[in-house]
Amino acid sequence: MPRHRTRRSTLSASVTAGLLLACSAVGGAYLVGRSADDAPAAVAAVSSASSPPATTGVSEEPEVDLDAELAEALAVPADGADVSVSVLDTETGARATYGDGTYDTASIVKVDILAALLLLAQDEGRELSGTEHAYAEAMIRRSDNTSATQLLRVIGGAEGLDAANERLGLTETGAVHAWGLTQTTAADQVRLLEAVCGAGPVLTEASRAYVTELMGDVEAGQRWGVSAAGTGAVLKNGWMPRTTTGLWDVNSIGRVESGGHTLLVAVLSRGHTTKEAGIALVESVAKTAAGVTGAVSGPG
Repeated sequence: MPRHRTRRSTLSASVTAGLLLACSAVGGAYLVGRSADDAPAAVAAVSSASSPPATTGVSEEPEVDLDAELAEALAVPADGADVSVSVLDTETGARATYGDGTYDTASIVKVDILAALLLLAQDEGRELSGTEHAYAEAMIRRSDNTSATQLLRVIGGAEGLDAANERLGLTETGAVHAWGLTQTTAADQVRLLEAVCGAGPVLTEASRAYVTELMGDVEAGQRWGVSAAGTGAVLKNGWMPRTTTGLWDVNSIGRVESGGHTLLVAVLSRGHTTKEAGIALVESVAKTAAGVTGAVSGPG
């Protein structure tokens, strides 16, 4: 795809240390009690006739450029849209990214808003209120826009979201008050997924469990996207027609199980003539990205 500059990075096929733990299991204690309200690869080892002495910490396996493999595997979108994808295999540490431009988040920013809300509650040593719970559940499960706007105010607007993102490890995301136009990259969205699905020190285990429970229970009509790359999807999608062009932004982020591995996948796209065309592209790209890591894609 000539529209994007591929970021080149190498990864040893033998990397096994320092792996990200899979998303916290659904359930468990949350920060607060629930509200009663109903509100809204190359594996050939290097060998020779006379093997050199073993060198501690040095792998004899060749390094694999997964970014390049991903770029080669992707097909040019039929409708001329732009796309970027990033994937992390949490079992092996294999990571690949295609495209480094920024994209509108549309509604995938709602995961970011929820992470910032939970971080704020942790800092204040409190539980979420019943109203905050109701907004959070509507925002993730139904993608309710009013709830997102209300919670953005609670966390201090775009400035509060940027401050939270700095702590969450996002380096390429810039929030705006019109939250759907927040700018981000696919690689940063995988960093967000690591923060809400891993075992890092920023969000508590209870906070991560709450986020992943909601993302695992979005309404049926919104379970497309990265779910095509595997099973047991925990996800959030975003879709938005741009008023200036009439073309669609279509994004999907989440965690899937594929080939016995846990994958974190983010696909961002724009310039689609229809929402349906965007969904088809996002799902195709998610499957391709899963395959590049070596995980075998299963049905969504």
